[in-house]
Amino acid sequence: MDHLPPWLDYSLLKTVHIISATLLYGTGLGTYFFMIRASRSDNVQALRVTTATVVLADWLFTTPAVIVQFVTGLLLMERLGISYSSPWFLTVMALFVFVGALWLPVVWIQIVLRNLLRELPAGAPLPARFRRLVRIWEGLGYPAFASGVGVFALMVYKPWIA
Repeated sequence: MDHLPPWLDYSLLKTVHIISATLLYGTGLGTYFFMIRASRSDNVQALRVTTATVVLADWLFTTPAVIVQFVTGLLLMERLGISYSSPWFLTVMALFVFVGALWLPVVWIQIVLRNLLRELPAGAPLPARFRRLVRIWEGLGYPAFASGVGVFALMVYKPWIA
């Protein structure tokens, strides 16, 4: 803990951690909502705009927020003196890795969907592959969001910490 600069105090770290958590979860929930709504509309033009925007939002908001969450989380652990072998930390990390394992295919699917729509000729119906990928994408979101709620609960209540 002594090796951290004094200006990097607990309150600053926690503030940055909470803001990045808000960006991470909020962006995820927002893009999820708009992608589902657009995909159920069958409006190809709306889907083109939405998929491109969702991919962009992941690069601009989600990816940096994941990195900031990880770094500030570790720094907060140091500030609080919580062991990296504590059941609490191991549970948080397991959920973090689980959500990440769901998010990586989601990002790949979003890029594939965006590219499928870019190449779709005007007036053509949505291909079966598009619909199949959207169902997989949506299905990956449910456990990811539920796990996110679990992480929030662990951050607030910190069970198993003496």
